Amino acid sequence: MSQDIDALKRAICDIGRRAWAKGMGAANDGNVTVLLDDGTLLCTPTNTSKGFMTPDMICRIDRSGAPVEESAWRPSSETRMHLTVYDARPDVRSVVHAHPLYATVHAICGKPLTQQIMPESTMFLGEVPLTPYGLPSTEELSDAIRPYLARHDAVLLQNHGALTCGHDLQSAWFKMEALDYYAKVVFLASQYGGAHEFDQREVDRLVALKNQRFPAPGRHPFIDR
Repeated sequence: MSQDIDALKRAICDIGRRAWAKGMGAANDGNVTVLLDDGTLLCTPTNTSKGFMTPDMICRIDRSGAPVEESAWRPSSETRMHLTVYDARPDVRSVVHAHPLYATVHAICGKPLTQQIMPESTMFLGEVPLTPYGLPSTEELSDAIRPYLARHDAVLLQNHGALTCGHDLQSAWFKMEALDYYAKVVFLASQYGGAHEFDQREVDRLVALKNQRFPAPGRHPFIDR
């Protein structure tokens, strides 16, 4: 069954509007890609607010990052980082990069998200590591994230933002939403003296529950050890 490319372009624009409305990127921040069945990718354009994209702005590129269709728009300068994810993870079909406020605060303060405090974040994300800093739009950033991709679908980029991936666009986006909510709860709980954390027994029970009742594609650091 052939893919509906136009529908995917509209879906990328919808995700862009959601990210912009949630304050996950000022000005032109952030980028989204979707891997197509033929091996090419749909990619958000550079120098464009993600809240105001239209389907005609979405670029199509090959696995080297080169455009495969004529367009007035240029692909995001961060496509190299996205391509690194696809090269490392054959199961991934979409990548979302954004600068969600609370997650980015953790990233610039050097604080990975490791506290196990909510069933949803423990089962859905596990923990979110902090990658080393890499110069944006360069191979440095690709090298920084590569060691974390085997076990994690969500990472914080030091002094930069966040990156999530999934088996489809919705999955990658939901992980970005969940990541920032997790970061927000951790931050706000710290204002009240710190969150009550689950002990290891409860973490193990939650992971078992995920495996039994809520299996899903992707990687989880407490399962993919």
